[in-house]
Amino acid sequence: MPSGRRTRALIGSPVAVLGTDQLGRDILSRVIHGARTSALIGVSAVLLAGSVGTSLGLTAGIRGGLADHLVMRLADMQFAFPFILLAITVIGVLGPSVRNIILVVGLSSWATYARVVRAETLAVRERAYVDAARSLGMSVPRIVWRHILPNVSASLIVVATFGVAGAILTEAGLSFLGLGVPLSIPSWGGMLAEGRQFVDTRYWLALSPGAALFATVIAINLIGDALRDALDPYLQTRGTVDRF
Repeated sequence: MPSGRRTRALIGSPVAVLGTDQLGRDILSRVIHGARTSALIGVSAVLLAGSVGTSLGLTAGIRGGLADHLVMRLADMQFAFPFILLAITVIGVLGPSVRNIILVVGLSSWATYARVVRAETLAVRERAYVDAARSLGMSVPRIVWRHILPNVSASLIVVATFGVAGAILTEAGLSFLGLGVPLSIPSWGGMLAEGRQFVDTRYWLALSPGAALFATVIAINLIGDALRDALDPYLQTRGTVDRF
């Protein structure tokens, strides 16, 4: 195991730009591999949550009645159920792995997508072009695919963009608590957990993954803000009116 003096000497050198950890592993390489892990978990969890939430939200918005009531009560239960308890239960039974983290994060955030899609569907299904499609004998699945889903996609894109940032933060938090990916797989949360006991003497162990996590989440949130402004018809209309 390299000494603290040797590890400090490696910072900024061509061999290890960000230094090495207590086991002599290159920090920069681990940060890069951690970015791949975070991106995989963030995108996969959003795809899972978006697929489940969109399907249930469309069903609730189109059918209404008992289906709408059931989906919304399930969403309320999901919001009321403590996330950390769900994570401890699933990880404790199935064990820590990337797949299990994706399942936990994805299945704990589907309710947001369901509520957004339901609200958009309730508004879109009353439009004149949807009534015209019904009068022409178009089937419900075709109406959903051709008319409703394209009109709710803008809101879904914005929510999914912010969801990626939230999933990355959630994975980092679970890994920091020891409930995330295994220690053999580099992750930003795991690196923060390993470096917290050396903050006084080897600050770069926690600084590098923390800075990478901060910069990534800020960048994704800025992209989400830009997409919201670009896809919001109200803001586009107000901008057009202001120009005139």
